[in-house]
Amino acid sequence: MASTPGNQTATRSENSQGKKSQHAEEAIFYMNCRAAYLTVFKSSLENIKSKEQLVLVLQQAGRNPSQKTVNKYWTSQTTSLNFDDFCAILKKEKPATKNELLEAFGKIDTDKDGYILHDELCKILTTRGDKMTREEVASITKQADFNCNGKLDYNKFCELYLSTSEQCCKAARARLDTDPRLRQQHFGNQTGDFPEGITLPVPKPSPRVSRKADHKLAQGDSRAPSRPSSAQSSKASTSTTVTVGASSSSRSTKLIVEPDTMKEWQWAQSKGCFYLEEGGEIISHKYRLHLPQRSAVCVTIKPFHIPQAAGKCCHWLSVDTALFILREGESQEDLQLVSFTELQNEEMFGWRGELGAGLYWLLPFTTGCRLRKVKPQISGEAKLLWRDEDGELALTKEFRAALLDIFETIDLDGNGLLSLEEYNFFELRTSGEKCDQEAWAVCKENFEMKKNELTRQGFLDLNLMEANDRDGDPWDLWVTLLSLGYNKALEMTEACPFVIATCAERCKPRIKAISLEAGGSQLSRAVCSSVLKKGEAQVLDGSGNIFIYTHRSGSRITSVIENKSENKVIIHVNNEQSKNCLNNRGLTVFAVEVAPKSTMVSQHVMALNEQEEWIYSCVHSLVC
Repeated sequence: MASTPGNQTATRSENSQGKKSQHAEEAIFYMNCRAAYLTVFKSSLENIKSKEQLVLVLQQAGRNPSQKTVNKYWTSQTTSLNFDDFCAILKKEKPATKNELLEAFGKIDTDKDGYILHDELCKILTTRGDKMTREEVASITKQADFNCNGKLDYNKFCELYLSTSEQCCKAARARLDTDPRLRQQHFGNQTGDFPEGITLPVPKPSPRVSRKADHKLAQGDSRAPSRPSSAQSSKASTSTTVTVGASSSSRSTKLIVEPDTMKEWQWAQSKGCFYLEEGGEIISHKYRLHLPQRSAVCVTIKPFHIPQAAGKCCHWLSVDTALFILREGESQEDLQLVSFTELQNEEMFGWRGELGAGLYWLLPFTTGCRLRKVKPQISGEAKLLWRDEDGELALTKEFRAALLDIFETIDLDGNGLLSLEEYNFFELRTSGEKCDQEAWAVCKENFEMKKNELTRQGFLDLNLMEANDRDGDPWDLWVTLLSLGYNKALEMTEACPFVIATCAERCKPRIKAISLEAGGSQLSRAVCSSVLKKGEAQVLDGSGNIFIYTHRSGSRITSVIENKSENKVIIHVNNEQSKNCLNNRGLTVFAVEVAPKSTMVSQHVMALNEQEEWIYSCVHSLVC
């Protein structure tokens, strides 16, 4: 049933409020990060230079890291960590809750009376797990409240621990709030942004005239010189402003997927998915394309419209996608960028050209502007299982629908069946292990298959068997759902399924998914190379060795920093004059460190609201 205009308006309003709430929470998180960091360091541009400093700053953030945790982030090769790294650690190392602490103590409390003997606690802490020294144990136990019988009331101790941790965070935040100088220090590379409507405690600078850009970034864009006052004292800086009209952000560049001249061309396609990791990293399928002979080729990528998801809120359909085409040389590591999908037709991006015979890699890419960690506004947890009149377990209607959507996503070739190879991508994502031929044969004996491939019903029955193995405990099922980007309301909010297609005029192309992993250095180099090749270059005033490249591709803008000098540099990036913008970083003002003789992405930017005009106004300044 079609929704009424009133319902659509209400939905847009709810979505807008949800986004503001999400971004407000992100703003608070990064403000707390800075508060803790600036309790230990004079500036957020200073680096953590020792393991002891890392422990101290983590404690100021309300964490109590074990030696094992510290060693995970400070290895023998580590020489320093910056504020960016610190924020990433805090995202992964969540503070312990009271229930978690009580559960841990409860395992030691054999009498289940709420008390633990002093000697027993000391023995456990110094001999088990991540062992502590007697000095470390003494520093903890001297703050604990042991009674005359040498027993610890661990419920009270947990309350003391949590209140002390909270007091550390509040004290750090209070210091930041009362010091304007500290509030203006921003440094980081987080995945988030603060849209209009979220007030940040940063004084807004007044624009100042700077030199005009040499020419427009793209047809239909206008530029206005602007430089925030916060950049005036920098040694070298450059300003870029791009205004994009509401119609321009969704305007299509002519890309006809199936014109009359291509009806006889041969096609190959595959599905895939972007998955958001806990720390904000994005992983996806990677592909190899084989062309038997030289041919005119058309390559496209777009978010996948799952048939079963019709009528549902499909968050991923607004996620931007791109595909980088690299030619394989003598080895798989020897890859050369050919091109990328720049032509746009609504949510589809494509490339047309001619490719020679050989092997190519297709690397999917999304900026991270719209695929990001969110805290869902849900009232309760969806029910996955129920028992019928005979007491037999069954899948709920909602869980069954989610599993069918998952099946559509992991059925890469779209034939309605799961091959062992396709199923193993699913297994690697959800359990980290592969299913071998022997285990697959067992599946064939117990679940419906056709031509040695798992059917939809077989996939449903396999998940039901897992529930029965756990006697109805849905914990493992939730692990699977969460790893595939679902929240507790069974909405896919942290994944984006997509479909790529290739057609060739003179031969049959073949596409094969070969891995599921982060883009890595190959993709980073490809992104930078594409911007350097297509973008407009500006040199930082007063510095002849540092260039800022800006390129608009469809609905997004990317800036890349090239450092041609022999020394590392720190570049201050100020977006305070931007309007209606969403970027892939967590701060309106931040800084990035660029190694000597290297390039790196400064930021990706998109419209927060595509139905309104948006202005990208950025100042890059040399800090050191």
